[in-house]
Amino acid sequence: MRAMLFEGVGTPLREAELEQPVPGPGQVRLRVRGCGVCRTDLHIVDGELAQPKLPLVLGHQIVATVAELGRGASRFERGELVGAPWLGRTCGRCRYCRSGRENLCDDARFTGYTIDGGYAEETVADERFCFPLPADYEGLQAAPLLCAGLIGYRALRLAGEAELLGLYGFGAAAHIICQVARSQGRRVFAFTRPRDESSQAFARSLGAEWAGPSDERPPEPLDAAIVFAAVGELVPAALAAVAKGGSVVCAGIHMSDIPSFPYDLLWEERLVRSVANMTRDDAEEFMSVARSVPLHTEVEVFPLAAANEALARLRSGAVNGAIALAVE
Repeated sequence: MRAMLFEGVGTPLREAELEQPVPGPGQVRLRVRGCGVCRTDLHIVDGELAQPKLPLVLGHQIVATVAELGRGASRFERGELVGAPWLGRTCGRCRYCRSGRENLCDDARFTGYTIDGGYAEETVADERFCFPLPADYEGLQAAPLLCAGLIGYRALRLAGEAELLGLYGFGAAAHIICQVARSQGRRVFAFTRPRDESSQAFARSLGAEWAGPSDERPPEPLDAAIVFAAVGELVPAALAAVAKGGSVVCAGIHMSDIPSFPYDLLWEERLVRSVANMTRDDAEEFMSVARSVPLHTEVEVFPLAAANEALARLRSGAVNGAIALAVE
């Protein structure tokens, strides 16, 4: 089985031949069609997420068909199209799992980080943490839904009923959530890197009424802002842009240090919070939203063997939308 293997910080992914994975009890063996390339993958490769399984097959936005059922697995049929996301397993026993917050599980396992992921021809996954994909998404169009969409949707929910919504960083997640927000009647304001006119035009094409550089204030105070970019300096900027009682939601798994800022930015009941992982309920709800909007995803596709080039392309910030690896 062909796979792209991560063996440690400072080394490129290596193409390798691995043994075909065997599904354990409750697992399914998946024949991977493709896998999204996520900013989290870069955080792992760069050592910013410090405890990966090694060696590791990256990738947690897996579009696949079910090839084999492990003992006791019965949720899917062979040949069914499914997605396998970041959350790969939870304990089901800790206080977070027992209170509907499995995304905070004390003993969670994560696809493409602590268990092998989808930069490979095949992988295995716990069937309870896979879910059926909308059949009307062609090719790898569904891949960005499995992390960018899921985490973005959770962040949008935590932003509350904000009518004026700012999106800081207009990449894979923001290009999906902009569409969801517009379908809900919200007004979207997109913030990009200074002088990134391409991303600003892309945001406007998806319904943002204003798009500009992240070092500028929006034309009106925002009700809430979601920070997708992993840049801590954007948190004070977003706080300065939201109105009294507004919230700033940090949607990444890693962010550079947030600089100190005056209390006046936080005063008047402004709120800063983070988003961690996702739940299976999030996935079911969001997939229903994806069908009903319906969501369109922009995906730049690379072959599996070009995974290093795909990561470099993502790092450059020059992508409008998302990136995925085609395996089949």
